[in-house]
Amino acid sequence: MKISYNWLKQFVNIDWAPEKTGELLTDLGLEVEGIEAYQSVKGGLEGVVVGEVLTCIQHPNADRLKVTTVNIGSGEPLQIVCGAPNVAAGQKVPVATIGTTLYTEEGEAWTIKKGKIRGEESHGMICAEDELGLGKSHDGILVLDADLKVGTLVADIFEVENDHVFEIGLTPNRADAMSHFGTARDLKAGLIQQNMNVELITPSASSFHVDSRTLKIDVDVIDKELAPRYCGLTLSNLKVGESPKWLQNRLKAIGLTPKNNIVDVTNYILHDLGQPLHAFDASKVVGNKIIVKTLEKGTKFTTLDGIERELHEEDLMICNAEKPMCIAGVFGGADSGVTENTTSIFLESAYFNPVSIRKSAKRHALNTDASFRFERGIDPNITEYALKCAAILIQELAGGEITSDIVDIYPKKIEDFQVRLSFDNARKLIGEEIPREIIKRILMSLDIKINNVTETGLGLTVPAYRNDVIREADIIEEILRVYGYNNIKTTEKLNASISNTSRFEDYKLQNIVGTQLAAQGFYEILSNSLTTPNYAKLSEQLKDEHNVAMLNPLSNDLSVMRQSLLFSGLEAVSHNINRRRYDLKLFEFGKTYHHYNENREEHKHLSVFVTGNKSAERWNATTKPSDFFYLKGTITAILERLGLSRFKASPIKNDVFSEGVCLSLGKITLVEFGIVNKKILKHFGITQEVIYADFNWDNVINMAKHNSIKFKDIPKYPEVRRDFALLLDDNVTFEAIDTIAKQTEKQLLKDVDLFDVYQGKNLPKGKKSYAVSFILQDEHNTLTDKQIDKIMNKLQANFEKELGAELR
Repeated sequence: MKISYNWLKQFVNIDWAPEKTGELLTDLGLEVEGIEAYQSVKGGLEGVVVGEVLTCIQHPNADRLKVTTVNIGSGEPLQIVCGAPNVAAGQKVPVATIGTTLYTEEGEAWTIKKGKIRGEESHGMICAEDELGLGKSHDGILVLDADLKVGTLVADIFEVENDHVFEIGLTPNRADAMSHFGTARDLKAGLIQQNMNVELITPSASSFHVDSRTLKIDVDVIDKELAPRYCGLTLSNLKVGESPKWLQNRLKAIGLTPKNNIVDVTNYILHDLGQPLHAFDASKVVGNKIIVKTLEKGTKFTTLDGIERELHEEDLMICNAEKPMCIAGVFGGADSGVTENTTSIFLESAYFNPVSIRKSAKRHALNTDASFRFERGIDPNITEYALKCAAILIQELAGGEITSDIVDIYPKKIEDFQVRLSFDNARKLIGEEIPREIIKRILMSLDIKINNVTETGLGLTVPAYRNDVIREADIIEEILRVYGYNNIKTTEKLNASISNTSRFEDYKLQNIVGTQLAAQGFYEILSNSLTTPNYAKLSEQLKDEHNVAMLNPLSNDLSVMRQSLLFSGLEAVSHNINRRRYDLKLFEFGKTYHHYNENREEHKHLSVFVTGNKSAERWNATTKPSDFFYLKGTITAILERLGLSRFKASPIKNDVFSEGVCLSLGKITLVEFGIVNKKILKHFGITQEVIYADFNWDNVINMAKHNSIKFKDIPKYPEVRRDFALLLDDNVTFEAIDTIAKQTEKQLLKDVDLFDVYQGKNLPKGKKSYAVSFILQDEHNTLTDKQIDKIMNKLQANFEKELGAELR
């Protein structure tokens, strides 16, 4: 939310530096995320002065240029070459002196320098209004009032406004502060706490009066639950035009684009007092009747942005006698708004049900300044006052008359909140006893009325606009934020409780694995659990009917909960590759969500992605691409770190992997990994190979709990290595060799490893050569050659029998 400091000072008379005010607002809970300097004309017209053209003659070397001499009130007159067709002697003109910085319409800066134009010296520039940022005309130079004094700063003539704009990170509960008036209320309370006696200056509506009753528009609120209060009046004989500079400057400072004097007033009151307004062209109100109601589902309605939308049966609509004109509190219609031909309006000011507005805004993916306020809950008791202020301002800027009484339909008043505060509870929650007089002063500065005072507490009435202060704890929070969190002393004693948790807690194992992956150069990512339903069509492993759909999706691309971490991970891979980061190692802990029949399930997963090279290019090392076996080693290291080493590997065939492997313990799947199918990668615009692993983290955690750590002495006796070069059929895997070897010798064989593979020349067709190493060790004695030969002979015999292997 943007707050203009100049605007804020209309409510609170303060001359503090913006930084100091920002600190106080932050202390009050309105966190100022940044302060930006603003000028109504970029550069502030610094260095631009009023000059008088003394002489103007034809340029000797250019038909379209003139050579002028200009008096700017200091020193000798300046010679300036000018190409404007309307420049003439005797004119008062704006002159940008040497060193002045001007800005283009796009905001690019350029500086006036001394130079020569077609051989004639030029010591400045006579400016057009677009060159100064005062308009868009470039037909000629800007001719000023002849009575102006030479040397006067042009910034003073055009009232260039310098301001500072606070960017406030407003929390959703602070609906009361969604305006300059609301922010000023908090600022006043903070200043009073600092012993500064300030008053809140509010706009007066005392001059409001009905001029005639010539344009009456009836109002019928059918759904009073969705529109608890609805006000309106008519204004006639208006002249729609441009707003005055002061109003344009106010709106521009907070990032709004001025439209016309009627629309600008509604925007001004919204940001001034926090009350959204809407102006309807009265000639478009068919039957001179406003009806506030819901319509049938599927009703077509075209909004201001030109998009035709289908209405929901719960959307509250503002209608005339024949058709809808506006989605209440959200967005106006294309055919009922104010145009340059409008001469009379119906001005609406209302309080709508926050839940209804929030649902409609989400349903149609419309987020407007009005819906932002309505859906959080505005002040129901400012509705009529804001309407009067707006009507008065419209009359000032657009002329016209107020031609009807105010219609105010408010059948059931929204009451203030009654809350009881216990001094003892305040002390316990705050951790310190705040003097009771200070508590009373703070509450009164926040417009919280003290009804009665006892020895134990206070009876309070909280205004309805503070819809976040309805409990005693909320009152205590209000006291504390105004009193100042920094003013509460810290204790000298630090208390901490020690939790008795298992070493197999999810977060502990997650930290172990996350740290291990980070140490290997992996980066952790965090993806949105909301995704597009279209991803379910990319794999037969996923089904549309298993999607968990959102009731009120933020958009079509965020309308279901994800069934797999694969696609959100590939989004991250694609995003990085598109920014020339080709070597990636990523991991993510996250949940997947599924809808099975009437049940909804969620499961924890760990996804790991590798693509590109293992490491960055170095002058003293060759780069190697990440491949299937690199990720397999990473996966194996993770499982072994968790004590899961006796897993079984089996190939998997599905449309996710072009080549894939499943590691399991018994019938429990631990992880599936492999090379992602090119068809899926193509959907994300990825052309390089991506290897992906999907850990079923729930299964990993459960299996890790069944493992216990065993310790034993380091063997005192040496290990022995023996190698075989085996000639095998192409379809024999290393896993088969490993399994047979460990079944053949279960005690002395410690490890089996494949250190070379050869296929090609000098080998029979359909054959390959595996060079395999075997590590043997007896933990109690030194192995003899006889023992070693016996084991190796037995291994050879079993390889020949089971695999048809031959020694090379």
